[in-house]
Amino acid sequence: MIELKRIEEPVAEEIKAFRDDFAASIHSDVPILEAAIDKIHNSTGKHIRPLLVLLTAKACGKVTGHSINSAVFLELLHTATLIHDDVIDETKQRRGIASLNAIFDNRISVLVGDFILSTALARSIQSGNFRIISIVSSLGRTLSEGELKQLKNAEDTVLDEEVYMQVIRKKTAALLSACTEIGALSAGASDEIVEICREFGEFLGYCFQIKDDIFDYYRDSNIGKPTGNDIREGKVTLPLLYALRTGKKEEVDYYTGLIKSKDYTEEHVDSLIEFAKNNGGIEYAIQRMEDFKRKANTLLALLPESEARRSLLLLADYIMDRKK
Repeated sequence: MIELKRIEEPVAEEIKAFRDDFAASIHSDVPILEAAIDKIHNSTGKHIRPLLVLLTAKACGKVTGHSINSAVFLELLHTATLIHDDVIDETKQRRGIASLNAIFDNRISVLVGDFILSTALARSIQSGNFRIISIVSSLGRTLSEGELKQLKNAEDTVLDEEVYMQVIRKKTAALLSACTEIGALSAGASDEIVEICREFGEFLGYCFQIKDDIFDYYRDSNIGKPTGNDIREGKVTLPLLYALRTGKKEEVDYYTGLIKSKDYTEEHVDSLIEFAKNNGGIEYAIQRMEDFKRKANTLLALLPESEARRSLLLLADYIMDRKK
């Protein structure tokens, strides 16, 4: 598997500047807030979204101060949404590390999320670019709509692949497309190039979320959530949706009944996972990922050849091949 460090090479200095700026942006003198922020710093992920911003900017010309600022506020926005999501889903672990609400409580977690979100919005205004501010404002609404739509789908047991893809677009693809669109804008790219980058990020976002959903069908302590966790929450994702569409009628009727009755015992969850695997659900999800990746790479080929463009291609591979 490709190492992330190799992918970061064209923007190694800019990534360091991002990390320093990100840490400084959420400093606080309030003790409990500072304790929560220390926890966030110790559990931050691979910074895929800032990397997307910076590589896209470099592929479109150069990384500017606005590019680094954009990487900071987009990662802040992402961090805030994760904190709030963990409260909503009552998640106690993320990527194998205790979540903020598990260490503190929901009240503190929500307020920390609000603090970080407010910081993100303040930083976006510093760009002085109305298009960037507009994208960020719309993004906050879109992410909230995606979460609400997913919750409603789980409550109503909506078993429809098109609706599932709509949720992915709002929950994940919208954020990654904002990263690549804003990255291009921060580099002063033309409208045509900005749109190419936006679409590239959107296709990459579909790959990212489908890969995340596949993790739910395998036992791996490194992933940070128990197998079948999505199913227990009523989230029927692509592998299971495919099996329900193509499986034998008797099995489909039986498993649809389990889902509609929300009868998620350990035995039933394991059975649903095996049903999805035995009916080609994982292979279908991988095929959909590969389709989106091909579309993303076709768009990327329209940008000038550069080290940054090659790293964006490698990042697409990394998202497909990652283990958590």
